[in-house]
Amino acid sequence: MRNLTKTNKLKIVLELQGLMIIYSLANIFAKLASGRQFLSLYFVLFYGLEIVVLGVYAILWQQVIKKIDLSVAYMNRSVVLLWSMLWAVLFFKESVTIGNLAGMVLVILGTIVVNSDE
Repeated sequence: MRNLTKTNKLKIVLELQGLMIIYSLANIFAKLASGRQFLSLYFVLFYGLEIVVLGVYAILWQQVIKKIDLSVAYMNRSVVLLWSMLWAVLFFKESVTIGNLAGMVLVILGTIVVNSDE
């Protein structure tokens, strides 16, 4: 990250993770919409909420990439896998396999390696 203090780096990382949580919420609304009849009231409601969440994400994403390199910001998007997996278990009672966990950990560790300063 561009010549930032450790405190500022931590703040930006936390902002990025909060942003990734917001982005992952769109997956919840997409899943909820997919279980409804096409163009029913709940389909339109959940689909509309998905669009709103993606709009908020897009605006906040613009603000974050002003502060750090795009490559660093984009690499942090891999954490969406973690949040999406957590939401799948909590909200939809889906199961997570060892393969799912191993793949997620591999992607996140790769992100950490790419983003490390050393």
